Amino acid sequence: MTTTLEPPLAPGAKPLTDRRRNGAEQFGVYAFVVIPLLAVGAAVPFAWGWGLGWVDVGIALAFYMISGLGVTVGYHRLFTHGSFRAKRGLKIALAAAGGLSAQGSVIEWVADHRRHHAFSDKEGDPHSPWLFGTGPVAIARGFWHSHVGWLFDRDCTTIDRFAPDLAADADLRAVDRMFIPLTVASLTVPALLGGLLTWSWWGMLTAFFWAGLVRIALLHHVTWSVNSVCHMMGDRPFKSRDKAANVWPLAILSFGESWHNLHHADPTSARHGVLRGQLDISARVIWIFEKLGWASNVRWPTEQRIDKLRVEKALAK
Repeated sequence: MTTTLEPPLAPGAKPLTDRRRNGAEQFGVYAFVVIPLLAVGAAVPFAWGWGLGWVDVGIALAFYMISGLGVTVGYHRLFTHGSFRAKRGLKIALAAAGGLSAQGSVIEWVADHRRHHAFSDKEGDPHSPWLFGTGPVAIARGFWHSHVGWLFDRDCTTIDRFAPDLAADADLRAVDRMFIPLTVASLTVPALLGGLLTWSWWGMLTAFFWAGLVRIALLHHVTWSVNSVCHMMGDRPFKSRDKAANVWPLAILSFGESWHNLHHADPTSARHGVLRGQLDISARVIWIFEKLGWASNVRWPTEQRIDKLRVEKALAK
C-alpha cells in the first residue's frame, strides 16, 4: 500500500506509479539512508577521540561541492526543469556528479521531482508534509514523511509519464545505469585520495568516514530539508500554489535551493535567490557555464517577471 494518496486518473492518463521495488532495491534504499546517518552519530566521538584532519576536510568539501552541484545544477535545474541547455560533455558530467550524491539515479530522481511539482502539497505529491492534516501529530508525521519517510515507499514513479524525455536520451540512460558504480566511487575515491595524500591506511579510513559517509549524510539531509522544512516554514514573498518557502539558514549548504518560494512560483528560472542578499551558488555556477560557452538558452528571471510574481502584486489584482 502506498503512503502517498493518488488523485483520480484522467481518462487515458498513465498512473503515478508503475512498479514496486524488489527486496534488493528496498534493502539498498535503507542502506543508503541509514548507514551514512549512523556515521553522523559516530562523528562526535570519532572527532573527539581521533580528531579531524585538514586532508579529510578538504576532500569532504570538494566532494560535497561536486556531488551537491551535480544535484542542484544538474538533476534539478537542468534535467528536471530545463532552466538551461548544456553541451553534451557538461550534460554527462552533471548527471554523473549528481550520481555521486547517492540520492538516486538521474532519471528516477527527475521523475520523482517532476511529480512533486505536478501535485505540490496535494494528493499525488510524493513528499509533501501536508498530506496528513494540520494538528501537532499530523505535522510531526508529515515532517517525517517529507524528510525521509517517503523514500521507503516501494511504489516507483512512472518514468514514461514524468521523464520520457530523459528515458529517450542515450547518454542519460547510460549514466542512469551507472548509479551503483557511482555510489561506490563516491565512497572509495575519497578514501583512496586520503590514503595517497597521507600515505597511510589511517588516512584512507578517516577520509572514507568523513569525506565519504558523513559528507553523503550531510548532503542527504540538506536536500531532504528542502522537501520538508522549506514546505513548512519560512518567508513567502512570491505567489505560488503551494506552501513552498524561503529558509535562509540552508542557503549556503543547499547551494541556493532553499530559496524555495521563488522556485515554486517560477520553476524554470535558473536563479532561485532573486532578492537582495539571497546567495544562489547554483545560479552563479550556471552563469559561469554560460560565459564559458558550455550552457545556452539560460532562463534568467527578468525584473518584470519577478515583480509580477510578488505577493502584493497578486493580491492587488
